[in-house]
Amino acid sequence: MKVNVLGTKYRILTRKISEDETLKHNQWAGYCGEESKEIVIADMTEKQYFPNMNDDERESYRKKMLRHEIFYAFLNESGLSANAVVPSDGWAKNEEMIDGFAIQFPKIYKAFKKVGCL
Repeated sequence: MKVNVLGTKYRILTRKISEDETLKHNQWAGYCGEESKEIVIADMTEKQYFPNMNDDERESYRKKMLRHEIFYAFLNESGLSANAVVPSDGWAKNEEMIDGFAIQFPKIYKAFKKVGCL
């Protein structure tokens, strides 16, 4: 699957944590490759990495992670990730900020749609 991010195509890939060194080494459930233009989401069916989740919880978490990484892609393509004060830890790479957007986006979308400002 591909997603258009401000005119740049990002491939969305699902990989097993056990087979992806970046996911495994960092204990991540996803990442956005700024140079590779790939969004990688963990295969949530690997029960050793997601032991306490049922199928609905895994799917909900997968969607949240995908939104999270897509927001990173938008910051990357906006040129904002390169302009953070400290590129490795600056505001455009801040996990809490991205989580806030990714978690709240469905509510924001619903509000925008309701008032007709999309």
